[in-house]
Amino acid sequence: MPQTIISLSTRGAGLYEFTDEAEAFVRKAGLEEGLLTVFVRHTSCSLLIQENADPDVNHDLARFFKRLVPPSDDPSMGWIVHTAEGADDMPAHIKAALTQTSIGIPVGQGLLMLGTWQGLYLFEHRDRPHHREVVLHLGR
Repeated sequence: MPQTIISLSTRGAGLYEFTDEAEAFVRKAGLEEGLLTVFVRHTSCSLLIQENADPDVNHDLARFFKRLVPPSDDPSMGWIVHTAEGADDMPAHIKAALTQTSIGIPVGQGLLMLGTWQGLYLFEHRDRPHHREVVLHLGR
């Protein structure tokens, strides 16, 4: 079965769309029907399928998660023990635990069967830039 690893560079917290890269991988594989499994190889970012028509959606999601799980230097997060990698690290792990690190997307007629406004995103939860790896695996 076809498999690849794609690299994504982030500029800090936020959503980074990589639908085009996933679609190109599926096209190149030439499989008409199957399942694309997408897996991120990190514990402080996650994956989302989300609207890709209005950038306000991504902005609002990022703000919601920042309010839901603020940095560990926020007084409300005084219970956090893991702070060695910065005030954003443990909150990033919590955000990743609340979302997902793997997504399955059906493939039909050689195309991802995403809805009209759906896009595939890496959700970076750390404040500083990172180099992220995402595994794409296409199976029948």
